[in-house]
Amino acid sequence: MATGFSPATFRRGVPLRRLGKQLNPFPLIQLPYHRLVNPWTLGAVLHEISHNLQNDLGLSRDVPRTVGVKLLRAGASRQVARTWVRWNREMFADMSGVLLGGPCFVGSLMDILARGPETVVYYSSRGPHPTPYLRMLINTELLRRLGFESESRQYDKAWKRIYPSPSAGNIPPAMVKSFEEICPIAVDAMCFQPYRSLGNRSLAKVLNFGGKEQQMIEEAAQRLAAGVDPGIVPERFLIGAVRMALDRRLARPEVLAKNFYKALASG
Repeated sequence: MATGFSPATFRRGVPLRRLGKQLNPFPLIQLPYHRLVNPWTLGAVLHEISHNLQNDLGLSRDVPRTVGVKLLRAGASRQVARTWVRWNREMFADMSGVLLGGPCFVGSLMDILARGPETVVYYSSRGPHPTPYLRMLINTELLRRLGFESESRQYDKAWKRIYPSPSAGNIPPAMVKSFEEICPIAVDAMCFQPYRSLGNRSLAKVLNFGGKEQQMIEEAAQRLAAGVDPGIVPERFLIGAVRMALDRRLARPEVLAKNFYKALASG
């Protein structure tokens, strides 16, 4: 827990000043205090965990290589392919976050990305994060591929209603023009292609999330709102459950926060 606004992670094996320059023995995640007070914003935990998963699962090189090759073979320009490769770590953290937490992760991400229009459509030629406008749509593309088409459409519709013109910023025209064709290919390369370090399985197969998992989150949301033990449910699903309970106004925010930590502690 820390002051400030942005979550962060410290990888395994990296020297840390707070440890006297000793190697960090296991991944650490730092969260702003305000995120912990509002647990429906803790989709950030899944994102930061996923940075460490990319390293620990041996995907730091394979993922950008696969994405780049697939895009070039699909006819993307080298400039467009290089940009998607540069975005690979932050995109992977989002994709893995969706696979760990489901549609509610995208809702939590939307809270973070939804800022002033000039910020949302601002493109950084060196930044590791996808431009916010496109980043949201990358995540809804994964939702669609996972079978959550209704949720994908709803988020897409809301996002494009708030930000109707991606060309209002400085996003390279080649990125905007090719996005609808290239985005599904990049998502497929990252999430649905086999990787040797995953036992020749895809990320979507290893971190499987579908209707059954979403049903568990929906039931946990009802129980959290009622102050009832959610039962045997993966702790990471409680993040989606408290988010869903808040969105559906099943109980007051302070009640949901209290019941969330009570359930987390009892688990």
